[in-house]
Amino acid sequence: MAKATPQGRWKLEDAKARFSEVVRHARTEGPQRVSVRGHDAVVVMSVEEFERLVPQEPQAPFVEFMESLHLDGLDVSREADLGRDVEL
Repeated sequence: MAKATPQGRWKLEDAKARFSEVVRHARTEGPQRVSVRGHDAVVVMSVEEFERLVPQEPQAPFVEFMESLHLDGLDVSREADLGRDVEL
Protein backbone atom coordinates (compact mmCIF):
# COMPACT_ATOMS: atom_id res chain seq x y z
CA MET A 1 0.00 0.00 0.00
CA ALA A 2 1.12 3.52 -0.77
CA LYS A 3 2.02 5.78 2.12
CA ALA A 4 2.76 9.44 2.42
CA THR A 5 6.40 10.28 1.99
CA PRO A 6 8.16 11.89 4.94
CA GLN A 7 7.52 15.28 3.32
CA GLY A 8 3.75 14.64 3.33
CA ARG A 9 3.32 14.10 -0.40
CA TRP A 10 0.55 12.00 -1.95
CA LYS A 11 -0.43 11.04 -5.46
CA LEU A 12 -4.04 11.99 -6.16
CA GLU A 13 -5.22 8.39 -6.48
CA ASP A 14 -3.63 7.48 -3.13
CA ALA A 15 -5.04 10.58 -1.43
CA LYS A 16 -8.52 9.76 -2.72
CA ALA A 17 -8.35 6.17 -1.56
CA ARG A 18 -6.95 7.11 1.87
CA PHE A 19 -8.47 10.51 2.47
CA SER A 20 -9.07 9.98 6.19
CA GLU A 21 -5.37 9.16 6.57
CA VAL A 22 -4.40 12.31 4.64
CA VAL A 23 -6.60 14.35 6.99
CA ARG A 24 -5.12 12.67 10.06
CA HIS A 25 -1.57 13.39 8.85
CA ALA A 26 -2.53 17.01 8.10
CA ARG A 27 -3.80 17.45 11.66
CA THR A 28 -0.88 15.72 13.38
CA GLU A 29 2.14 16.23 11.10
CA GLY A 30 1.35 19.33 9.08
CA PRO A 31 0.21 20.19 5.57
CA GLN A 32 -0.03 17.34 3.06
CA ARG A 33 0.67 17.96 -0.64
CA VAL A 34 -1.38 16.15 -3.27
CA SER A 35 0.01 15.86 -6.79
CA VAL A 36 -1.75 15.40 -10.11
CA ARG A 37 0.31 13.92 -12.93
CA GLY A 38 3.50 14.52 -10.96
CA HIS A 39 2.87 18.19 -10.16
CA ASP A 40 1.74 19.56 -6.80
CA ALA A 41 -1.92 20.54 -7.15
CA VAL A 42 -3.37 21.13 -3.67
CA VAL A 43 -2.44 21.15 -0.01
CA VAL A 44 -4.57 19.61 2.73
CA MET A 45 -4.04 21.34 6.07
CA SER A 46 -5.68 21.62 9.46
CA VAL A 47 -8.18 24.40 10.01
CA GLU A 48 -5.91 25.79 12.73
CA GLU A 49 -3.04 26.10 10.25
CA PHE A 50 -5.35 27.67 7.66
CA GLU A 51 -6.70 30.24 10.14
CA ARG A 52 -3.15 31.09 11.20
CA LEU A 53 -2.17 31.75 7.60
CA VAL A 54 -5.35 33.60 6.63
CA PRO A 55 -6.42 35.64 9.66
CA GLN A 56 -10.05 36.69 9.58
CA GLU A 57 -10.62 40.43 9.55
CA PRO A 58 -13.18 41.53 12.11
CA GLN A 59 -16.34 42.70 10.41
CA ALA A 60 -17.47 46.22 11.19
CA PRO A 61 -21.05 46.76 12.36
CA PHE A 62 -23.39 47.71 9.50
CA VAL A 63 -23.67 51.40 10.44
CA GLU A 64 -19.87 51.76 10.61
CA PHE A 65 -19.56 50.00 7.26
CA MET A 66 -22.07 52.35 5.61
CA GLU A 67 -20.37 55.41 7.13
CA SER A 68 -17.00 54.20 5.85
CA LEU A 69 -18.27 54.39 2.25
CA HIS A 70 -18.20 58.22 2.39
CA LEU A 71 -21.39 58.73 0.39
CA ASP A 72 -21.98 62.28 1.65
CA GLY A 73 -22.78 63.73 -1.80
CA LEU A 74 -25.08 60.89 -2.87
CA ASP A 75 -28.72 61.92 -3.37
CA VAL A 76 -30.95 59.07 -2.22
CA SER A 77 -34.26 60.96 -2.25
CA ARG A 78 -37.12 59.78 -4.44
CA GLU A 79 -40.72 60.61 -5.22
CA ALA A 80 -43.43 59.03 -3.12
CA ASP A 81 -44.78 55.82 -4.66
CA LEU A 82 -48.56 55.79 -4.36
CA GLY A 83 -49.07 52.55 -6.22
CA ARG A 84 -51.08 52.24 -9.44
CA ASP A 85 -54.70 52.23 -10.45
CA VAL A 86 -56.06 48.77 -11.24
CA GLU A 87 -59.43 48.01 -12.79
CA LEU A 88 -61.21 45.06 -11.26
